[in-house]
Amino acid sequence: MPRPLSRIAPDWWDYTTLDAEIIRDAAALSPDDLQKLSRPGFEVVFYDTLEDFYLAEALEYIAAWRQATADDPVGICGPIGPTEQLPLVARLVNDLELDLRHAHFWGMDEWFADGREVPVTHPLSFERADRELCFDRIRPDLRMPEENLHFPRADVAASIASWDSARCAVMQGGQGDIKHWAFNDPLRREPPFTDEPPPPDEYRKLSTRVVDLHPVTLAQNARTSGGGNITMVPQQAITVGPVQTWQAEKVSIWQAGVHDNPLGQRLTALMISKRLADSAVPMSLLADHPNVQFNYYRGGLGSCAVEMH
Repeated sequence: MPRPLSRIAPDWWDYTTLDAEIIRDAAALSPDDLQKLSRPGFEVVFYDTLEDFYLAEALEYIAAWRQATADDPVGICGPIGPTEQLPLVARLVNDLELDLRHAHFWGMDEWFADGREVPVTHPLSFERADRELCFDRIRPDLRMPEENLHFPRADVAASIASWDSARCAVMQGGQGDIKHWAFNDPLRREPPFTDEPPPPDEYRKLSTRVVDLHPVTLAQNARTSGGGNITMVPQQAITVGPVQTWQAEKVSIWQAGVHDNPLGQRLTALMISKRLADSAVPMSLLADHPNVQFNYYRGGLGSCAVEMH
């Protein structure tokens, strides 16, 4: 029996094609249940205030960059979404007078339109957000060299090669409504994956690439960044892939309750904890990464109880 069609976008794979029992089990998880999902290789951490949450996220940048030396350059891969940690990173670097000459940074993803990465003049440019919110705020004498800033480009070969320039101590990320990290969305439902989504081992072979974006991802980015104007959101993006993700020593996912809903925040933690890897839920593939941490703002976890609004 083929799996059911998506209830959101029938031409795509996504979490609505899962066995209904997995969805029910995820929806029933309380915050205490979530914390009990920790296991070796997967840790669930809660923060009681947003101040503590975003400071902890910023400190992962500092901890990574402090390791960097001439003989052992070290970097972090970071997202746009969330962004609240970025000004804190700059403030910490300046106040601690942290010399970043041997530190590196990889942007997770960037929009792709008209055959190239969008320019920094594009209103949704991720590179511009990183620079304006963080790197331009760091004192010039402390900044990392421009060549140590690796933003995705249409020439994905160059982006892939940049991962050999330094050790990635941690890859941060958020989680989107479609259960992606970066723009590792579920794939289209087309041959040879008409009846079943790609096996996890096949999906994990994907490297940095240009991707078509699931309709839910387009709607989410319009909601979170464009005031709901979906017409301004490009339909493609360049994204770091599972290959680069497995090069990172740690994957750290930050969920404040803004970018995914109560069910989604529970579902991926359950699937990773129970090692239920399924490429229709790309985040679940992190079940096989050796060092994953999910960070939750307790106040953003919400409830899966029915409420009429």
